[in-house]
Amino acid sequence: MGSMTVGAALEDAAKRDKAFLYDGDDTVTYGEFDELTDRVAGGLLARGVRRGDRIGLLGLNTPQWLAAFFGAARIGAVVVPLNVRYRERELSHMLGQSGARVVISIGSTPDFDFAAFFEESRLEGVNDYVFFGDGGAGRGASDSSRSFDELTATPADPVALAEARLAVDPADPLVILYTSGTTGRPKGAMLTHRGILASASAQADHLAMDDGDVLLGHLPFNHVGGITCTIMAALVSGGSVALLPAFGPDAALRAIERHRVTFLGAVPTMYVLMLGHKDFADHDVSSVRLCTAGGSNVEPALAEAIRRGFPGAPLYGLYGLSESSGACVLSRVDDDPETVSRTLGVMIGDFEARVTGPDGGVLPPGEIGELQIRGGCVAAGYWEMPKETAEVFLPDGWLATGDMVTMEPDGHLVLRGRKKEMYIQGGFNVYPVEIENVLATHPKVAMAAGIGVPDAVLGEVGRFYVVPRPDAAPPTAAELTDYCRGRLADYKVPRQFVVTAEVPLTPVGKIHKALLKERYEADH
Repeated sequence: MGSMTVGAALEDAAKRDKAFLYDGDDTVTYGEFDELTDRVAGGLLARGVRRGDRIGLLGLNTPQWLAAFFGAARIGAVVVPLNVRYRERELSHMLGQSGARVVISIGSTPDFDFAAFFEESRLEGVNDYVFFGDGGAGRGASDSSRSFDELTATPADPVALAEARLAVDPADPLVILYTSGTTGRPKGAMLTHRGILASASAQADHLAMDDGDVLLGHLPFNHVGGITCTIMAALVSGGSVALLPAFGPDAALRAIERHRVTFLGAVPTMYVLMLGHKDFADHDVSSVRLCTAGGSNVEPALAEAIRRGFPGAPLYGLYGLSESSGACVLSRVDDDPETVSRTLGVMIGDFEARVTGPDGGVLPPGEIGELQIRGGCVAAGYWEMPKETAEVFLPDGWLATGDMVTMEPDGHLVLRGRKKEMYIQGGFNVYPVEIENVLATHPKVAMAAGIGVPDAVLGEVGRFYVVPRPDAAPPTAAELTDYCRGRLADYKVPRQFVVTAEVPLTPVGKIHKALLKERYEADH
């Protein structure tokens, strides 16, 4: 796959006469999807989109979203995938920083009117809006806004499409995937065609995936868990995907039973919710042949519950990050349950790992250091952020993950902590500084400091210590929650607030996060 583009990989897969997507009562074959992708590509070309242009893509897990993604890939455009949980602040920054010229979006959700936002914001540089369905077309977000059906109504010009296809290179960026950074500024990791296919192929080979597999497509497509570990892994192995617009435990269990799902990939929180569903025992999940759990370590008790709930389906740990385009570490197929719970797994494919100390030197097995990885899966850097790129994407192709691990003599990696302050709430990466920056704008807040603390359902949640302004009444937890909800994606909203007169500081005046952690652990 290293010499292929994603568009070419789909073209090759379209030779299979079988189902690619199950969407409720509808089935979309590889051939039908390939044809739809061509129509999207042709529509984009007709709108003036060319290789390297950025396209914001916002919506639920649907065939139309995927057709927009693959259509852009086919002509070398770069997709900026966005989460429907994002709000004005996040959308404006990501679309602006990436220089997106086209936005393809859902019109609205029950929680937010995206068409109205785009109409009111008039984002600089964006000159075309396309809306799935008719939820936003014609509402004035752009003088030339239209529906997705209108975009795909006219067959593509075969000559123009062929020329655009041939111009795309496997090393071209396909995705600018934003991940919050320790500076509070989201960074756009540039995932290439080659990198995404390398990760997906390594996963598929490691887990012996084939054209008989049916994957549950419930992880969001704006995340590598959805687009690489699910969609691309199915594509390279010839499997099918049962789509869910968004995760819900009842909907997931019904889809597993209805479509005889064989491959279940989820974050630990999702397993907790499915296994705890009141009707779990009424669903036939016997088709599941393997489970993967990514996003955080699988605690022994949960791992055992997953094995009981999905009997006969071995559980594998999965580790990856945006900058690795998807999975780069998985449990070995013969790992026993204790090893799966204790370790992240081993490197897959021909990817390499090393553990380095503070001076950058490589450490021997058993010593704690930063995990660094190398291989075809590594992203091409951060979009227009050379300083941040140089800090993470090191010479000779190494990627500094920021995760602290030990490597065992047999290659298994054991997570020891995070070099940075990130915590994982319900499977989503959250960086405290981004929330702290928002809280600092509250009129009653003088200072804020956040840490991740354990939670039985979500794995970790944000606990934020807030120092009130001396000239204002202390804010309540409800006030702070509402303030964050209006400015952040819901999974970033802290679950715990502690209003306090002071927070511990280091000798140079910085907030002493380590001491906050110690105090919390001493009290709990």
